[in-house]
Amino acid sequence: MIDTAAHHAVRRRKAPSVHAVLPDPRRWRILPVILLATFMAAFDYMVVNVAAPSLARDLGAGPAALELVVGGYGFTYAAGLVTGGKLGDLFGHRRLFLLGMAGFTAASLLCGLAASAPELIAARLVQGLAAAAMAPQVLALITAAFPAGERPRALAWFGLTISLGGIAGQVLGGALLQADVFGLGWRVIFLVNGPVGVAALAAAARLLPRRAPAARPGLDPVGALALTLALALALVPLVVGREEGWPLWSVLSLAAAVPALAAALAWMRRLAVRGGEPLLDLALFASRPLRVGLLVNVAVMASFGGLMLTTTLLLQGGLGLDAAHAGLVFVPLGAGTMTAALLGRHLAARLGSRALLAGNALGTAGIALLALELHLAGASAGAPLIAAPLALVGLGSGLTMPALTGTVLGGVRPERAGAASGILTTTQQFSTATGVAVLGAVFFSALGHHPTPAGYAGAAEHALWLAALLYAAATALVTRLPRPQAPAAAPVSAPVSAAAPDTKAPVSA
Repeated sequence: MIDTAAHHAVRRRKAPSVHAVLPDPRRWRILPVILLATFMAAFDYMVVNVAAPSLARDLGAGPAALELVVGGYGFTYAAGLVTGGKLGDLFGHRRLFLLGMAGFTAASLLCGLAASAPELIAARLVQGLAAAAMAPQVLALITAAFPAGERPRALAWFGLTISLGGIAGQVLGGALLQADVFGLGWRVIFLVNGPVGVAALAAAARLLPRRAPAARPGLDPVGALALTLALALALVPLVVGREEGWPLWSVLSLAAAVPALAAALAWMRRLAVRGGEPLLDLALFASRPLRVGLLVNVAVMASFGGLMLTTTLLLQGGLGLDAAHAGLVFVPLGAGTMTAALLGRHLAARLGSRALLAGNALGTAGIALLALELHLAGASAGAPLIAAPLALVGLGSGLTMPALTGTVLGGVRPERAGAASGILTTTQQFSTATGVAVLGAVFFSALGHHPTPAGYAGAAEHALWLAALLYAAATALVTRLPRPQAPAAAPVSAPVSAAAPDTKAPVSA
């Protein structure tokens, strides 16, 4: 009898801690709000491509200015992601998300009001920095809010959103330009972020939990500057080198990026040995899923970035389609991505890396099929013939992105989630820029100085075979990933697993 009373007393004492670690009851209302930030960041990365002719005409922007308008956003976005993730770990993911969203919305309005190319370039650089503060917090907030059993489903929506954001930049961007809403022309692609951003800010301020970080990591300004410099040495020539004809400075800059990155990592290693807290916790890379998953990211995103560029050039340059009609060709790609992400999320949750293997195989097959069609049909390959393989790539992407994100971040503790998310997103952005530069160089080298429709088809074929090879390499790398057990659904009354201890953090003022 005494033992029974003592047992119930222990259970009563433990009850508050159980309730303290319950998942956030508003998590499924929070998810669409934070995913909107992911969509906006990806959308604005791609949408400027379809507006380039209008910018050249209205602002008198030359090729170099257009490259900076398009690539400047990508540079500041990619260069600031790791620091943005670390700042989220330090000051709180809610706070950084709100600041980033506010800055992104304001910068978008400045882009839409720009009266000259230099003004637009400056606003785009600020927009990229704001996106770098906002985007890494999304995965960190998902990690903190969702228990292990529900996280694959949330990550499926994340993968769908990041894929559709880039595709919508092509499709919706072309439609907005064609509609010429209120006679705004190209400005509408930026001004549309105003009401969307304000609505997202209001919803996020109301819904996101006010949790103080469980631990406050230190700042590493030297590491942040060193890593930014190393990324700049690589990204700037990748962004503008092709249009400038790969001058000597671009080659030297790329060559200097490797030792600069090595020096930045050496500094962080020494800082960690001395007991400091470096910008990058290099212990994260001890995780085999993270290491291999990042390599898969490099191959997949480089291939996808090259595919989007090559197909756009083929449609507009070779087939003579305008921006709106060229964008419609990408609709099957988006539809395939949505279908696979929505219907295949259970497959991704159950099979883990095997779903990733299936997705990469589908992506490889789709790109290879498109290259084969161009080889056989040449310039007579019309838009419907091009759209069909893109749907297959979309199905592969819809399976790949959620499983890949879950694989990379699955073993990361929530207090490191911001930094790990920054590493993942930086890898994706850097790989996309590399794919655009490398496959773009292959395309234009094969195209020559006197392009014809048949020349465009042949040049696209060359680039697409390389894209298919990259996707095939990703498929081979997936076989090196461990095959995790399917996560069991967490019961409502049970404590959240150790993967989400952030829910026990004290409430901030």
